[in-house]
Order: sequence, then C-alpha cells, then structure tokens
Amino acid sequence: MADTTVDPDFQSQADAYRRELLAHCYRMLGSIHDAEDLVQETYIRAWKAQDSFEGRSSLRTWLYRIATNVCLTAIDQRGRRPMPSGLGAPSDDPERPVVALDDVPWLEPAPDGVFGSEAVDPASIVTSRESTRLAFIAALQHLPAKQRVVLILRDVLKWKAAEVAELLDTSTAAINSALQRARAQLEQAAPDQDALAEPTEPEQRDLLERYAAAFEKADIEGLIKLFKQDAAWEMPPFPEWFVGAEAIGRLIRVQCRPGPGDIIMVPTSANGQPAFGMYKRDDDGVHRAFQLQVLSINTEGAVAHVGVFFDLSLFALFGLPLVHGEPAPAPAG
Repeated sequence: MADTTVDPDFQSQADAYRRELLAHCYRMLGSIHDAEDLVQETYIRAWKAQDSFEGRSSLRTWLYRIATNVCLTAIDQRGRRPMPSGLGAPSDDPERPVVALDDVPWLEPAPDGVFGSEAVDPASIVTSRESTRLAFIAALQHLPAKQRVVLILRDVLKWKAAEVAELLDTSTAAINSALQRARAQLEQAAPDQDALAEPTEPEQRDLLERYAAAFEKADIEGLIKLFKQDAAWEMPPFPEWFVGAEAIGRLIRVQCRPGPGDIIMVPTSANGQPAFGMYKRDDDGVHRAFQLQVLSINTEGAVAHVGVFFDLSLFALFGLPLVHGEPAPAPAG
C-alpha cells in the first residue's frame, strides 16, 4: 500500500461508494466487523489495480466486483454466521443453565448510522431498511454463497441478470436459476415483512418505553404482557433459544435475576429496528455494559422477537460506553 500512489480524483470517486459497499459486505457476511475489514480490503485492491480500470463498466460496478470476490473468499474461509434458531429447535427449559459456544461465528447486528441513507424516494428507503433487517440478514446466511450474491445483486440492488452473470463469469440462465432457488429458500427462512411495524409510530414508541421501564423496575409480569404469545428470544453466543412469552419471562427471572434499579436500558437502533444497550449493576454499584438487544415489533403492537447480543465490542460501534454515565465513544459511521 505504501508504494501505491492513489490518484486523488479516483480516490474521491471511489470513496463515494464506501457506505453502500459496507452494506453489501454486511449482507454477505452477517458481521459488521468483518464487513468493515473487507471494505478496507476492497479499497486496497482497488488502489493497487487503479491503472487497470479502463472504464468499460462503471466504477461502482467495478468496486462491487472486487468487494463481492473478497466476500466470497471470506465465506469460503469462515463459513456462515447463524443465529441460534438456525442451529436447532428451541429449548424447552428456560431455567436450565445456558452454555456459550464461543467458537461459532455468530451473526452480528449493525448500527443504522454506518449505512447512511443514499436513497431519496420513500420506496427505496423502505427497501433499503428491509434489506438490512436482522431477520433478513439471518435468512441470507442459509443460502449458499453464490445464491446469496445473486439474490442481493438482483433483488436488493436491482442489477440486471446479465450484469450479475458478467460479474460471476457465468450465463444469464444460470443466474436466473440461482435466483429462483434462492428466493424459494429465503421465503421459508425470512419473516413476513408485512407483519413488522415501524417503531416510529406513537404506539410503538409507547411500547418501547414500557418495555424499558419493565426491565428497569424488574417487573417481569409486566414485561411478559408486552410479548407476542409465540415471541422468540435468541442470545448469541448461547445456542439455546426460547419461544413463548411465559418461557422468556422465566428465563429473565431465573437467569438474569434483575432487581429494581439493577438494569438501565439505553435506547438505540440497529438494522432499521429499535434496540437497547442494557447496563447491569455490579456488586460495586456500577452499571456496566451487559448486552445489546434488537427488537422486532409486529403490527399488533407486541414484541415478536428479541435478538440479544453479549459481544461487548458492539457497544463502541453503537456509540455506547462500557460504563453507564461515562462519555460515549463516537458511533460508527
């Protein structure tokens, strides 16, 4: 890299695509940390190969070609990133101690700010938001790598089949076949987007306030009432996951054992969804980072799914301090 002189105009034009390439790599890998690394690798390769860019395709297409190939190599080396529900059936005993699987590369949430909002029309903004929802990213992980590429480029980025075929060095017929298979598999794994509500509506904001208050007051019965009857609760790196409002309530009561004032919930957002950084009081009375929760709310105004993430390195990405009350780091993006 030190020996590469980057043309300022080329760098300026290429940098304009950094955020959308980050979203692309995140959809491919399911890890915001990996996505940031791979975008950097994409630009390093682009700088080194800038003299070979002849303009036969757009700079955007050329960068996507590099990024996609970098992602495919990473998937071959690292495998897919599941949520616990992608590994097996839900647990039937929320009171049994859970054991972390630290050797599994788990799916990660992403702060909304890292992707920006390049879309200007409302329809495109909605499509962009839906294509980074946690459940959609998790569903993509079920697809073979090449099918994942095809579906993202065709259905999310709206590339033509011929453009995708050229990028993957295959035929248009092969791309159409892969897209058909990917859509069929995704339909089984992805949730119904129409059943999800936007958290900006007043009733959803009220629900989130009551949800946070129930945790902070250790009101488990009140918390149970906010969940959909068949709500799901997943918490990587623990492979156990749970279905049902009562089961989730028992899990929190027995495994977390919160008392009034033990927990502080700080609102944030992830993957176009409401989220909370949870701080738990230690024996010394200090509230320290404990977990990051990402919520899905249905159209009936109930919590339908919670992804709970114990990777404390995520707090810095979301602009949240590790100790409540300390200065917050600058959020990613």
